[in-house]
Amino acid sequence: MKITAIGVNAAFSTGVYAAALPVEKAAQAITHLLQEQNTSQLDVDAVSAYLQQQSELYYLPKWQSNFLIEFDMLNKRGTRPYRLLVDIGGDARHALKALQLSSTHIDGVYISHPHNDHIGGMEYMALTTLFNPFYTPAKKQWLGEQFIADKLFLEQKIWTVPPGSCKPDLFVHKKVLEPLKRAVGPGMDTVQGVPDVTIETYFDLHLVGKQEDGTTSSHLFEDGNDSWKMTPIFAMHVISSSEEMPSYGINLEHSSGYNVLMPTDTQHMIPKQLEAHYHRANRIYMDCETSPYPSGVHPHISNLINDMAADIQKKCLLYHYDTYPDVPNGMFYGILHAGDAHIYPDES
Repeated sequence: MKITAIGVNAAFSTGVYAAALPVEKAAQAITHLLQEQNTSQLDVDAVSAYLQQQSELYYLPKWQSNFLIEFDMLNKRGTRPYRLLVDIGGDARHALKALQLSSTHIDGVYISHPHNDHIGGMEYMALTTLFNPFYTPAKKQWLGEQFIADKLFLEQKIWTVPPGSCKPDLFVHKKVLEPLKRAVGPGMDTVQGVPDVTIETYFDLHLVGKQEDGTTSSHLFEDGNDSWKMTPIFAMHVISSSEEMPSYGINLEHSSGYNVLMPTDTQHMIPKQLEAHYHRANRIYMDCETSPYPSGVHPHISNLINDMAADIQKKCLLYHYDTYPDVPNGMFYGILHAGDAHIYPDES
């Protein structure tokens, strides 16, 4: 299993604009200046002024903290790997592009809770896969030569929703599903003339976590000759309008017993019962505020440094910050940058 941080920053982090030139254009500009001044040497100030004049405005992004998990198993297109997004914020399409990926390459999405930096890309994922007739070979075969809206509308008595093989998987806890539907419903109710468009029109829905009969539903992903069991983990995130808003992180357990814990957005190890998951985990992806004004809904870097047990600190990969945290050497396993990837089980 490979986990890539496609973004590492907090919900409202913004990048910076900078004057820059592509290497090729900069070389052309300097060559032109040499020819214009008929010399082999140039004054530094003259070069700087000329390049500034020729420069373009570039944006250096800080993408929101979402993750891509790749399993060595057949995906929806019959190739490998199977790609699962853990949350899909509004920046996700840009962050994926940095990895030369798009919605076409994503097989499933897990949603932890309904904040914009975790669900803002749902409409992108839903609409671009629904209207892509080649999303999977099964989608192409099911559609034939028909347009998707015609297929859904003209054959609605038979095909109320596209088959699961024609659309991405959606893994979500039942307590997250209803607020998720309310949040994304207006934007996704967009298939012209088709009645009864629902989230199941776009996604093959898999409810994970505690079920009506009291059992806890996990999902098993193959990974080569091994497997990973994904189980939702409750964590308190926000007390919203006197009601709790949990964030359901995930625990990924390898067939060997190795555990990767991704709590997603959580207040610092609340409730206390969660500590058992932290102690049991081999690797922890830990959200971490670095803003000068703590929000109270994420662990601040000061909490993680001063209050977290040393054995847990050494398991943690930190992310979800405005600026990179300043931490003592060797205290944490690492600080994530966008594009960082790790292979598990970790044998180090």
